[in-house]
Amino acid sequence: MLNYKKLNLLFAFAFAVLVAGCKDKDVQPDVLTAADSTSVTDYRAVNAWLYEVMDDAYFWYKNLPAESSLDASQTPYDYFEKLVYERQTVDRFSAVTDDIDALQNEFNGVSRIFGISYSLSYIDDGNSNIAAFLNYVVKGSPAAAAGLKRGDIILKVNGTQLTQANYVSLLSSNETVNVTLGALQDSKIVATNTTYSITKAEVTEDPVAFSTVISKPALGKTVGYLVYTQFVPGNAADASQYDNELRQIFADFKAKGVNELVLDLRLNSGGYISSANTLASLIGKNITASKIFYKEQWNDKYIAYWQKANGANALNYNFQAETNNIGSNLNRVFVLTSNGTASASELVINGLKPYMNVVTIGENTAGKNLFGSLISDDKERWKWGAYVMLGQTANANNESDYGTVDGMTPDYVVEDSKVPYSAFGDENETLLRKALEVMGVPVVAAGRVATAKTVEPFRKLLRDDLQPRKNLMIKDGILKTTNQ
Repeated sequence: MLNYKKLNLLFAFAFAVLVAGCKDKDVQPDVLTAADSTSVTDYRAVNAWLYEVMDDAYFWYKNLPAESSLDASQTPYDYFEKLVYERQTVDRFSAVTDDIDALQNEFNGVSRIFGISYSLSYIDDGNSNIAAFLNYVVKGSPAAAAGLKRGDIILKVNGTQLTQANYVSLLSSNETVNVTLGALQDSKIVATNTTYSITKAEVTEDPVAFSTVISKPALGKTVGYLVYTQFVPGNAADASQYDNELRQIFADFKAKGVNELVLDLRLNSGGYISSANTLASLIGKNITASKIFYKEQWNDKYIAYWQKANGANALNYNFQAETNNIGSNLNRVFVLTSNGTASASELVINGLKPYMNVVTIGENTAGKNLFGSLISDDKERWKWGAYVMLGQTANANNESDYGTVDGMTPDYVVEDSKVPYSAFGDENETLLRKALEVMGVPVVAAGRVATAKTVEPFRKLLRDDLQPRKNLMIKDGILKTTNQ
């Protein structure tokens, strides 16, 4: 007898149901047999619950070790690692947490941060001193309020020069920091007298970071440019706010006759599949709500369940009908990528390929064709939770060949290593410049081009806590184990 309790898709989500267009896939609960309590030192109940979740829902449940062979007294972190299938090469993404509320907030774009994203590079020949090059400052964050912006260079924190030995503690351990900026002078980066004080605060990040229209009437080009940092449909106050913001941007693109589109996903490591569908449905050429955006493959138990419940096409997901779709005016879309471009971002790239030419520019993507959900215990016995890979996606042509450590190789390999980073929308910014070049737009003749230096980042796309964004492709909502 199969137990389908883990995936009750009546989500206990912080701000209601996110996607009216998603199919309902409600699985009836079963009763957990683990003890109803646990302690700091006795994790047996938590581990029994984790095994039950994985044995039911995990895409590779057939490859789990026998439960009797495991040490149930280990911490859930150590125990969970024994359950993950080929961690280094296949399932690089499933994870366990001891604070599911904090992780859910992070998935929803809510976190306690300064609001900076950056890469780190050595700035001296001895590979000792380091600079943090800001590639993005979150709108509405303490960093943005203080005046920091993309292109700024942080050399010192609390008066101490960043080095290989101290950058982790200086950038991640303090609630309040005083940062000293650097500047490029004669090919060297030197400290300035400019300082900012910033204190971490809870920030709900608007993923629509920047948009503009670049008009080139002499060339017959009207270029829409969008920087999108995370697939999140809305917030606690308005569950559709960010998706509607996307719709408004594309309404503006449509009104202005945009006939070339540059979608900047270099900072976007994924998020909710529903928002990926919204974005793709605003872009796709000759698409309708009857055409397939992507397909899902679950483990054999769930494939049988969904198909029995909803028919042979139960795991085919179509585009949405979007009034502001600009696909009829496009022959292609340019997508800017990095090693941090993952999951829902890759889903958009792959899902659009059967319908139009998708030109990728930048670096190899992360390589995540898997989707998952954050699963919690319905009895609320603990704050432990698991982000579990439930399956993988493919496009309408059944293509899904990028789920490796190499990810998607871009059509034009361009390393984003010229610093200070130019502002979003600057026609001479490294990756946008390449897109414009490919579409036939010549370099802008500026009176004076800003001084720049090429560096070799040794850590890229880091957030406040020195971690890249988690690579997410989330089935909408948080799942309970009366059971993305």
